[in-house]
Amino acid sequence: MRKLIVFNQTSIDGYIADAAGDMSWAHRSDPEWNAFVAGNAGSDGELLFGRTTYDQMASFWPTPMAAQQMPDVARGINAASKIVFSRTLTHASWNNTKIVSGDLVAELRKRKSEPGSPMVVMGSASIVAQLAALVDEFQLVVNPIALGGGKNMFTGIRGHLPLTLSSSRVFKNGNVLLTYAR
Repeated sequence: MRKLIVFNQTSIDGYIADAAGDMSWAHRSDPEWNAFVAGNAGSDGELLFGRTTYDQMASFWPTPMAAQQMPDVARGINAASKIVFSRTLTHASWNNTKIVSGDLVAELRKRKSEPGSPMVVMGSASIVAQLAALVDEFQLVVNPIALGGGKNMFTGIRGHLPLTLSSSRVFKNGNVLLTYAR
């Protein structure tokens, strides 16, 4: 059975993007953090995106700028198998990308029951909210910033979502990785 993981950066007030959709606040660089991100990007797994996050990621990671700024991350994320959930996208230009336009929950239930590497949702707030009941693990990086408003990945979940803290890690740049299991 495959594991479904959500990996997202969030502000201390719970937003994964500000009111304008900007996430530049989440890029607090330092050597320790950069090493963690590079190692995380190189792990095997299938990346899952909603259309908006896919468009943002596909516009940066396959570029020479990404390869120059973060070569290990660019190499890992470009090589990874990717799925974009969209009812409107008809062509995926980013390599190793499959478009799924059917029932999101049914598709993920099917994929979870198959053998294989973990599936990781990045960004994609509306996808996270729809799949919350199927997620095995939430890896949330809390950034030391308050945004005062924006996009929350849990808006629209049904009922409560009890979680258990399974690990935590504090980085020198002030980021805190909190890993929660369902």
